[in-house]
Amino acid sequence: MTAVDEPAIKKSEETTKTRRKIDSDLWVYPAIIIVGLGVAFGAVFSQPLDYIETQALDPSTILNKLGQHLLLVVLSTIAVIVIAVPVGILISRPRARRVQGSVLAIAGFAQALPPFGLIVLLAFLISFGTGTAVLALTLAALLPVLRNTVVGLQQVDQSLIEAARGMGMSSRQTLFRVELPLAVPVIIAGARVALVLNVGTATLASYIGASGLGDIIVQSLTSNRFPVLIISGSLVAALALFVDWLAGIVERVVARSR
Repeated sequence: MTAVDEPAIKKSEETTKTRRKIDSDLWVYPAIIIVGLGVAFGAVFSQPLDYIETQALDPSTILNKLGQHLLLVVLSTIAVIVIAVPVGILISRPRARRVQGSVLAIAGFAQALPPFGLIVLLAFLISFGTGTAVLALTLAALLPVLRNTVVGLQQVDQSLIEAARGMGMSSRQTLFRVELPLAVPVIIAGARVALVLNVGTATLASYIGASGLGDIIVQSLTSNRFPVLIISGSLVAALALFVDWLAGIVERVVARSR
């Protein structure tokens, strides 16, 4: 075996190991979700349920609350991306880097606030309902996308930017054709974190009149129905894992296409 062949073999082995890890990641999350929900539903429905529990765990009720929960998550995450990405681009520019630390600190402060306190505070300041819940979820999840946008743009190789400028590209063209495409995987990783955060935090929105899986959790607590709490909690956990799994697939697809 020649010295030239050894690096090629090592690289091939590393590629094979990486692919195996990715392939295992693709089925591990769904397996955990299926097993977890199977255990939860099996434990609950193997016992007789009273009228309140039966009504709370009715499939149509669960699907309705799940749809409302997903709506909160999707709307708030879209709002996060629409706000955080442009602001992250802006404060990553050389002329605006003076305020970069202040903007990130404000976003960090918003995330550091207790989610329940933030949701209730905004409800009393603005109004109760879905709109305020979306606003609160947006503020609570801004930091990951904002920070990752800044970090992703800052990690772009400066020589690539200089080469683009040397080819006659303007600053705007360099941003959209070179910097952003290279920073997209990091930005998506931030959006992935924001999605998972919003899935969990959205359960608190039921306290201000925004429907979702939190309604079932609150009902289980107020009526002292432990089986309902097991199912509703399992659904939230499964949804968070499922969303994380989907976002992970998108992240890998984007990374491979670079």
